[in-house]
Amino acid sequence: MLDVITIGRSSVDLYGAQVGGRLEDMASFRKYIGGSPTNIAAGAARLGLKAGLITRVGDEHMGRFIREQLIAEGVDVEGVKTDPERLTALVILGIRDQHQFPLIFYRENCADMALCEDDIDPAYIARTRCVTATGTHLSHPRTEAAVLKAVRLARENGARTALDIDYRPNLWGLAGHGAGESRYIPSEAVTRKLQSTLHLFDLIVGTEEEFHIAGGTTDTIAALRAVRAVSKATLVCKRGPMGAAAFVGEIPDSLDEGISGPGFAIEVFNVLGAGDGFMAGLLRGWLTGEDWVTSLTYANACGAFAVSRHGCTPSYPSWEELQFFLKRGIVTPALRHDRELEQIHWATTRKGKWPQMRVFAFDHRMQLEEMADRFGAPRERIGLFKALCLRAAQRVADGKPGYGILCDGRLGRDALHAAAGTGLWIGRPVERPGSRPLELEPELGLDYGTALAEWPLEHVVKVLCFYHPDDDDGLKARQEETVKRLAEAARRNNLEFLLEIIASKAGPVDDTTTARVIERFYEIGVYPDWWKLEPLRSEAAWRNAVEAVSRNDPHTRGIVVLGLDAPIEELSASLGLAATFDLVKGFAVGRTIFGDAARRWFAGEIGDEEAVTEMAEKYRKLCDIWDSVRTQKGQAS
Repeated sequence: MLDVITIGRSSVDLYGAQVGGRLEDMASFRKYIGGSPTNIAAGAARLGLKAGLITRVGDEHMGRFIREQLIAEGVDVEGVKTDPERLTALVILGIRDQHQFPLIFYRENCADMALCEDDIDPAYIARTRCVTATGTHLSHPRTEAAVLKAVRLARENGARTALDIDYRPNLWGLAGHGAGESRYIPSEAVTRKLQSTLHLFDLIVGTEEEFHIAGGTTDTIAALRAVRAVSKATLVCKRGPMGAAAFVGEIPDSLDEGISGPGFAIEVFNVLGAGDGFMAGLLRGWLTGEDWVTSLTYANACGAFAVSRHGCTPSYPSWEELQFFLKRGIVTPALRHDRELEQIHWATTRKGKWPQMRVFAFDHRMQLEEMADRFGAPRERIGLFKALCLRAAQRVADGKPGYGILCDGRLGRDALHAAAGTGLWIGRPVERPGSRPLELEPELGLDYGTALAEWPLEHVVKVLCFYHPDDDDGLKARQEETVKRLAEAARRNNLEFLLEIIASKAGPVDDTTTARVIERFYEIGVYPDWWKLEPLRSEAAWRNAVEAVSRNDPHTRGIVVLGLDAPIEELSASLGLAATFDLVKGFAVGRTIFGDAARRWFAGEIGDEEAVTEMAEKYRKLCDIWDSVRTQKGQAS
């Protein structure tokens, strides 16, 4: 069963990355999913509701983007139809200031406006406890018929129904293309259309202006009473910074007499999408049996998150984040600058799940260059060898989840590009090989952020730091500053970050050394999504390291174990020790897998297929070892 199915618009939002100027002057854009029902479904899923969406998308890249993003958010996409003839809707928008938000709707004969009655599957509607519609799809006879069929089926099944009025004059044909941000134009025709459907809903939500169009008057109380005359629904009127008021019965003489939840005094950065976040929070409370005060509290808080961040869906909180915020309260009115809150937001809304990590690491550069030189092979052949490594990884993974690669963009560019979209986890190194103090590859330059902006979002930024807690203060400060800047650049570009630490190459180690390094990086504000650690020598060392990570970041992705060119038998013992800890997700091993094959291939002793076969066998053996020790650990516990 689903908790809620939303129905209506679905688009790709291209949000201007520059803030404070005209849309004409924006130079770059960030791509998000958009459209009110799509936003609401994703927001509801983040809050723990089982949400689905009924819409149409085009049979092209943007349509696939929407579908993939919805799946990543946990939204059921059975009702998302692919239109073979029409393009996915597009919106270009920006943030001028806290009041102005220029936007252009590209919706001429778009896919979601081709939604029709035949797209509404009664069996799908029967799976939900609620259908939530939005007003735009009442603007055309074809889409209106689809909405009304879904709503009536829901009512026949005893499910709840909700309407977000979501009035956009531009989308009702009342304003020109350049008036996308217009929120209210009176129209008797729109009022009549809305009022003919309001009796079908148990919950109706809108701003004061949206109730004005639904009620046919700019007197808000009179408009609410006009809606009440045709509908018994609970009416929720959004009042911007003043919160919202709910009315379950007769409409009083003042909005202040409605049921209200606490408001949140935060900085308004971006009002776009706030109403959709509000609706997601309201649905979370309403559909889980909370009272109206609690439901409005959720809604107001979700709206507050939205107005304080860039984008619509990306700004909505997870359930963990919302609970944390309501318990702790506001530290800074600009929520996007609240580092503690932003870390929870990032860590609980990351896409994809990686409970197992079997990573073939062939990101080596210095070692392969030395090997090619030793055997008299041109360095240009290193890229060809890395492509063979990718083939071996794909042969073992065979499309199954839980496999990945580490590959660089300098020598392994072709393999890196070929891995895109294959389902493999992809890590990409940035350190200059062997550097201590840490230096980054020259291709990154001094402006890490600009360089990383060119990376695909599925790439994970990986950096290896030879760091020891007993290093002199100057060396530590220099290395820490580089890691901090890199981690910040990765986060600003929505890229995950893997920090690899090898302390044993920098000094003597004991059972506390790695844990001390981990504590230090958290202390300076570095929160890696992944840790890559050398094989620790004792259970105590692993326990100390795992506890250091868990204590500082309960939402971390986890730890992977590196190989250090150890023989498989020796590595097997190390993995067996590490596998006793749930936070260790697997391994990222390279030379143990490719070393022998690389030497023989560069020497001309074996060909491509032999090299792939040999590496695949070793990689598969290592994967089997990991799966075995992890299974044994599970059985023992």
